[in-house]
Amino acid sequence: MRTDFGGASLIRRIGILGLVAIFLVVSYFLIRQSHGSSAYGQSRNHAAPLTTETVLKDLEGRDVSLAQFEGKVVLVNFWATWCGPCKTEIPWLIELQEKYHSRGFTVIGIAMDEEGKDAVAPFVNQNRFFYDRTPRTINYPIALGNDAIAEKFGGVIGFPTTVVIGKDGQKVKRVDGELSYEEMDKVIASLL
Repeated sequence: MRTDFGGASLIRRIGILGLVAIFLVVSYFLIRQSHGSSAYGQSRNHAAPLTTETVLKDLEGRDVSLAQFEGKVVLVNFWATWCGPCKTEIPWLIELQEKYHSRGFTVIGIAMDEEGKDAVAPFVNQNRFFYDRTPRTINYPIALGNDAIAEKFGGVIGFPTTVVIGKDGQKVKRVDGELSYEEMDKVIASLL
């Protein structure tokens, strides 16, 4: 009996072992994510609870409290002025705010720029976003965020990150990365 450890057989074995290793690593991260943990080991399901005492500051320095939105469906969108996918979402968020605001819904944009108000205020005041072929300003509250605020919503490892909160104050949905307008529209409509 002859065992061939050279040439193509060795390359084939290394390739199979490599595929198995990749499969195990990907499976590990998928299992962790499905159980509510981020790649950094922080639990998204066990984050600090959202309370009506959660208070943010808007661009004018006024308090924006979750208590203001008690009994409403709230879409919290973590974004940054330099984030391309975030800019893509803004017209969709403007549309959702306009479409559902009168039914007890609001978007809250939490800007995570390191420069804070100095970067965010000019961006919000100077930019127009096309919705229904018309240039529009942002029509929902914009607050300034930081890591401590992000942790209250389960942490943020990239932008955009969106969290939907139901009328009962419970987190209903989370989207890491660019959201789908159609999917979000269905989720919001089902909660109102």
